[in-house]
Amino acid sequence: MSTPTFSAATLPANDNVSSYAFGVELNGGRWFAQKGKMIAYYGQISFEALSAGPLDSLVASHFHSPLYAHDWIVASGSGKLLLADRGFDVNSFDLDDGNLTIRAGNLLAFEPGLELKQSIIPGFLTLLGTGRFVAASNGPVHFVEPPIRVDPQALLGWADCPSPCHHYDHSYMRGALGTARMLTGLGGQSGEEHQFDFTGRGTVLMQSSETVAADGGLLRQIEGQLGLLGTSGLQRLHQTIGARLQAERD
Repeated sequence: MSTPTFSAATLPANDNVSSYAFGVELNGGRWFAQKGKMIAYYGQISFEALSAGPLDSLVASHFHSPLYAHDWIVASGSGKLLLADRGFDVNSFDLDDGNLTIRAGNLLAFEPGLELKQSIIPGFLTLLGTGRFVAASNGPVHFVEPPIRVDPQALLGWADCPSPCHHYDHSYMRGALGTARMLTGLGGQSGEEHQFDFTGRGTVLMQSSETVAADGGLLRQIEGQLGLLGTSGLQRLHQTIGARLQAERD
């Protein structure tokens, strides 16, 4: 099988180039894009930080997440933009007066017709309105209906349904091992013991693996709370992180 060679004329517009790349066509318009997700472009396209003065009106009306503002840019001009993310599957999705919450590290780009807000669930962003967005997933995306419990690392997002609750199996808290988990935080990522619990109507999006995309905003959110811990809290957190790192090495 021969590998196709694309040009500015033949590159797909607003469609997948392959399972791992997506082509956005700009005709004098704008798209919000996450930094580091643009791999190439044709044409006359400029990239500006959200803090750029000429973008004040656009950002004020469509981007409402200061925690993630540093991670995003606006692509403007005319041409074709290629988006990809570390060899993950990439797909576009259309919202029609919708409400969708997605893991922040997996959202690659969205049209200004959509409004972005910061979810109350750490590490997630919410898109509202009508328009298209592009997202990455480690493996194909599956759409399921509540009620369902989902492994936190396999959860990609949810649409038009209430935010999930944490569910911990009783065995998670029992015995000496449960006590160790509560004191150190170790073992808290197991999907067999901890899930997100969805109820009500709507759609849940799951990826086909437990590999979570890196999320600098979530780290900044945690760092922003450190001042509330005090000396004893910071010491305990230091011990917990050390134990966690050791467990990861083992």
